Amino acid sequence: MPIAQSSSKELARLILQVVALIPYGKVATYGQIAKMAGLPKHARLVGRVLQQVEDGYLPWHRVINSQGKISLSKLDAQGDNLQVVKLQTENIAVVAGKVNLKLYQWDGEI
Repeated sequence: MPIAQSSSKELARLILQVVALIPYGKVATYGQIAKMAGLPKHARLVGRVLQQVEDGYLPWHRVINSQGKISLSKLDAQGDNLQVVKLQTENIAVVAGKVNLKLYQWDGEI
């Protein structure tokens, strides 16, 4: 079904289903999620959907940009970048706001 004919809720559901699959200790890029959700070339849509997600069960923090950089600037109560903190609790090294994709990128396998 072409994107124009899909409802925004359906597109969000497709994206969130893929994000939910990212394993602990791994990251995926916005473009990778879009492609796996059947929405190639819609990485920005992935970002917009994830902006709406409340912090909770979904591992939104495992999605980063194609250069391995942290795009989110949300801070926790201590003033630290929330995404960086969450990634570091999974033993993902974040150096200067960047994750080494060669080491940590999810290969799509479940």
